[in-house]
Amino acid sequence: MVDSGRVGTRHVRGSWDSADVTSNISGDGQPTVIDLFSGAGGLAEGFRQAGYTILAGVDNDPDAIATFRTNFPKASSIIGDIRDAEVRRKSVEAGRCVDVVVGGPPCQAFSQVRNHSRIIDDPRNSLYREFVRVVGELEPRAFVMENVQGMAQMGVKEQVIHDLALAGKYEVTAQLLDAADFGVPQTRKRLIFIGIHRDTGELPPTIEGSGASVALTLLKDSVDDPRYRLALRDDVVAEELLTRLQDPEDVGIVSARQAIGDLEFLASGRTDDTSPTVALGAPFSAYQRRMRDAPIVANLRVPRINRDTELRLDGIPAGGNYRDLSDALMSRYLTGQKWGPSTGSELLARKHYYAYRRLHPELWAWTLNTKADAVYHYSALRALSVREFCRLQSFPDHYTVTTDPRRGEIPGRVPNGAAHSRYRQIGNAVPPLLAKAIATSIRDLIPSRLSLSALS
Repeated sequence: MVDSGRVGTRHVRGSWDSADVTSNISGDGQPTVIDLFSGAGGLAEGFRQAGYTILAGVDNDPDAIATFRTNFPKASSIIGDIRDAEVRRKSVEAGRCVDVVVGGPPCQAFSQVRNHSRIIDDPRNSLYREFVRVVGELEPRAFVMENVQGMAQMGVKEQVIHDLALAGKYEVTAQLLDAADFGVPQTRKRLIFIGIHRDTGELPPTIEGSGASVALTLLKDSVDDPRYRLALRDDVVAEELLTRLQDPEDVGIVSARQAIGDLEFLASGRTDDTSPTVALGAPFSAYQRRMRDAPIVANLRVPRINRDTELRLDGIPAGGNYRDLSDALMSRYLTGQKWGPSTGSELLARKHYYAYRRLHPELWAWTLNTKADAVYHYSALRALSVREFCRLQSFPDHYTVTTDPRRGEIPGRVPNGAAHSRYRQIGNAVPPLLAKAIATSIRDLIPSRLSLSALS
């Protein structure tokens, strides 16, 4: 449910007139978007689904830009560090007369803010400063900035709102949203800043989801029964949410199996990366039908795992983690195969603990990270494919994740190879369905500049 927060009378012309309209504005009157830190394009995809035209994506990572370019072939793809003068110039030029600026700039030093220091002045936050700077230059009708939930700590959120307000030009609010509340089969909390230009006569909307992520949990019945079950917390709506979650036709609350159950046939070590969609068999949930929007589905390779990992996964029930491992399975090496760096002891190191987690088929996934071992399958003894990562992030099946074809080290590329890059790109992305909910909430508040020019 969306509360528009509408106040007063919308300014039909505001500070924009027909002279602002240039050839890069959507010809069909759709509001336009530029993504300043596009990554693989999660924010952009959500806005596209909500009826926006994507003008450009900007990112320093050549692999992520390759994915963006593949999926947004009509948009400008600008590669490079936006702190570079030429990259900034290209970005501003691509975004002239844009309606909405979006992005998730890294903000590395917010946790060190103390007293009267300002995060925009900290050199470690230069990318955040560039986001504010470009918004100030383009002066769009609205902007959306996404960041980690830790930024909500006292003092920091208020500073960001102050910076983004640009001396009163924008009304700005911040909301902590969880992707699981918007039909994404994953709990992923992000702090979302929305700014609406004062000349629109509107206020930023309040965005409300299902509340699913705070009402359900996994519990063990007893020490003797290793299985986890879906349980209710003390919440008046929990029972209704549980009923909804068990309904495969409800796309508002989606479980892991409802998201990726039609891909259970994938096997560890699979090298074939594509398949005709019809070969997947019949979808058994509304979410699967929603995701299947292409005749060919890609990114189906599955990495191999070693025998030690298989043995440990076999000792972890669906929904469990390293705490479910027996003492014997906590040994560093189980089969004599020496893999990875030695820990200097006979036991697994703490850095390994995070890897041993299995999805529960009846609940959404926890927050994915950037590695293939961020989560393992709920029934098969294997890692997930990139496509399954995409499904858990709500990227539709037409969305192809790729890398720059150039080999080796190139500027902006994160090392560790193409396979790792694909997982990293999706693990870092904003879930498109979360972005779509945000985009929809502001859609009626910001008629495109092209539409306004027609009224002048």
